[in-house]
Amino acid sequence: MTSAIVDDISRSFHTKFGKESILVKAPGRVNLIGEHTDYNEGFVLPAAIDKAIFLAIKPSATTLNHWVSLDMEQSFEASIDAIERSKLQWPNYLQGVLVELGNLGMAVPPTNIVFGGDIPIGSGMSSSAALTTGFAFALNQLFGLGLSRIDIAKLGQRAENNFVGIKCGIMDQFASVLGCEKTLLHLDCRDITYTYVPFNRNDVRIVLCDTQIKHNLAESEYNLRRSQCERGVEILKYYFPDVSSLRDVNPEMMQSHEQKMDDVVFRRCTYVIAENQRVAKACNSLTTDDFVAFGQAMNDSHQGLRDDYEVSCPELDVLQSVAEKTEGVFGSRMMGGGFGGCTINLVTEASLENFQQTLGKVFRQKLAKEPIIHICQLKGGTEILE
Repeated sequence: MTSAIVDDISRSFHTKFGKESILVKAPGRVNLIGEHTDYNEGFVLPAAIDKAIFLAIKPSATTLNHWVSLDMEQSFEASIDAIERSKLQWPNYLQGVLVELGNLGMAVPPTNIVFGGDIPIGSGMSSSAALTTGFAFALNQLFGLGLSRIDIAKLGQRAENNFVGIKCGIMDQFASVLGCEKTLLHLDCRDITYTYVPFNRNDVRIVLCDTQIKHNLAESEYNLRRSQCERGVEILKYYFPDVSSLRDVNPEMMQSHEQKMDDVVFRRCTYVIAENQRVAKACNSLTTDDFVAFGQAMNDSHQGLRDDYEVSCPELDVLQSVAEKTEGVFGSRMMGGGFGGCTINLVTEASLENFQQTLGKVFRQKLAKEPIIHICQLKGGTEILE
């Protein structure tokens, strides 16, 4: 499928603009464990996958940017000197990159672009991060801007935060740009340091089951969870002055001051602290190829997200509950902000057919929907295709 997408993009670019200068592949990402820890300066464990956005680009011969979204069958044209938000939405991710480069004193010439891909929109695989960082990566290569991969990831995040208006963390961009094949990224969201963790089982697949829902609660509840965590930090900081985030808190500190907190705040903080510990244990499990222990950490993560952090929903819970009991499944949990989206599952290749049949029945009988199931493999980060 990937080669067909690349052929379509190249053909469309050639028809509209002639031969492209470069063709960039920017992958989507999954997060195996470490949910709602990023804004608490904690740890996450994402990876780049084999679904990506492909972007053909060359400098424009005019003063206009001319960009084409092949999947949406939409075009955008605007002067390089008049960057304004577009009602089409997707051009704003690209324009945000230009604004952030301008803030660094790196004004770039206008470009012609055709892009498309196979990252399902709204699936939680971060098509937006792939688009922004893929574009920044292409400009860096095309015009010799001298940006490092970490620079590009941070720039992509700022583009979304400042121009698009999405207050995302750094994880999505980081995984897309710096992912490596057959590895996960253990990322410290406080100081943006990272290590690669091996994923040595070639017979294990990452499978996403898409609930096909996104409840309206998501944004307001996200902000509420964030403020609840901050409230917990305020209380603990009174007793432990060195605490600046939940990253600095251990379970004993929480337990000793439970009576000082509202029950809801206590449970929110308890989840985050436990999730940071699960990430560490999960990394240790992978270094010894103990996928059973890794999978159990995923199951425990879902339980915490469901009961203590309360960001799951009935659809996610029923998919996760069936999955963790299905033969050949190491672990299952909800992935992302919550209240919809996907479950992420570790499934042996030999069990894939049975998994799809079993979960397909759940979709049809309990969710009254046709199943949408994505099978993924770990791949490398953003790159130029020859």
